[in-house]
Amino acid sequence: MNNRQTKVTRRRLRLATAILMLASLFLSDGHHVVAAAQGTKAATVVENDRARFDALRAEGFESLYNLDYEEARRRFRDLTRSFPDHPAGPQFLAASLWVQTLNESRRLQASLYNTDSFYAKTEEKTDPKLIAEFRELTGQAKRLAEARLKRDAKDAEALYFLGAVEGLRAAFAAAVERSFISALRDGQNSVEHHREVLKLDPTFHDAEISIGTYDYVVATLPLPVKILATVGGVRGSRKRGLETLARVAREGKWAKDDAKVLLMGLLKREERYTDALQLARDLAAKYPRNYLFKLEAADALVAQAAVERQTAPTVAANAERKAFAIFDALLQPERTTKARGVANSPATSLRPRDLIHFTYGEALLTAGQTERAAREFLLAAAGAEPGLATMARLRAAQALDLAGQRREAIVHYTGVLTRPNVYDSHQEAKRGLREPYRKPATVAAPNQRNNANNVSDAGRGETRQ
Repeated sequence: MNNRQTKVTRRRLRLATAILMLASLFLSDGHHVVAAAQGTKAATVVENDRARFDALRAEGFESLYNLDYEEARRRFRDLTRSFPDHPAGPQFLAASLWVQTLNESRRLQASLYNTDSFYAKTEEKTDPKLIAEFRELTGQAKRLAEARLKRDAKDAEALYFLGAVEGLRAAFAAAVERSFISALRDGQNSVEHHREVLKLDPTFHDAEISIGTYDYVVATLPLPVKILATVGGVRGSRKRGLETLARVAREGKWAKDDAKVLLMGLLKREERYTDALQLARDLAAKYPRNYLFKLEAADALVAQAAVERQTAPTVAANAERKAFAIFDALLQPERTTKARGVANSPATSLRPRDLIHFTYGEALLTAGQTERAAREFLLAAAGAEPGLATMARLRAAQALDLAGQRREAIVHYTGVLTRPNVYDSHQEAKRGLREPYRKPATVAAPNQRNNANNVSDAGRGETRQ
């Protein structure tokens, strides 16, 4: 295998890890893992006090999807006290801890995991207390699920929880601990448990979300790995995987929104931006306090505009205007209150403006508005979460290079090297000091961007010459 093939293989394996991790993000948040285990004789919480259990669960995840972590944990702690022998409480608490960690480190947007930079070495350190708390909670949930299975090996709900714990561990390993091999292993264990759930109860559609994701992942693996998987009895299919996730989005009990989030990310990779946009809009309407779904809608619009720019420039310009309007609306309270010299409202203050500025910069860069992009990146860097601040400085330098402002770009490349190395920021900054960052002469066609050798910055239309 030559160097190019080796790089392609690594990228595909990274993508597979990313998809498994992303699946765990919305699959294993526990939003759907307490569905009734039809056809079993096990005494479950659904039989004992279903109404209270379901109310606490629904209220907790309504808050979690709206990024209100304290309220979510309050509901989940109530659930843990009321049902101490059920794995739901610690599972949900672990999920809320993990999702909050991702949001605070600005890693809760799906598009992040489709770039090679995410998988580079980094000097970022995770709080060991957080890791210990997460492991304690997931360990407790696993023990409670296994205890139920000892009482009844056909308890589909308990088996589902066991798989959910493995999926959550996979997500944490990839996104927080950055242990990608462990993530793949735990992800596979999760899928195997959920296959067993479906054998016990074929109508347990929520369990199909991991199956569909796994189908898609295996189909994207490099040929040598795919052959080994086939020999082991695993055959993937992107089409079947997407169809399965779509079925969960329609027929799942608690996993409908989780499946929509997964589909939103995968449909973007398939360059079905219009379908992804509709899902993002639906989720944004249902969870109005979750700014991330609005960012995902804007990202889909910008990606569609990049595809349409050559053949339908008017359509592309309209899509870009809609995307920019979303960013401006998210930032309007900040910019209005700054102009008037008054404080932001509590709801606005909770919105991470650094990530909004950063994502706005990426959209502007894709649209070819390099100077505006540089300004947004620099706004993101000012007072941002440390890791994002580093990446924002790097992207500002690259945008300035594209704008022909080489002297200013060098200043910011140099500044990146004074900061901790986040992902591949130091490597890219050193390259930027050696040679300017440039756009390619042409942009690959949509079908070409789906090829294996282009899974990092597909659709962004940027590279070095």
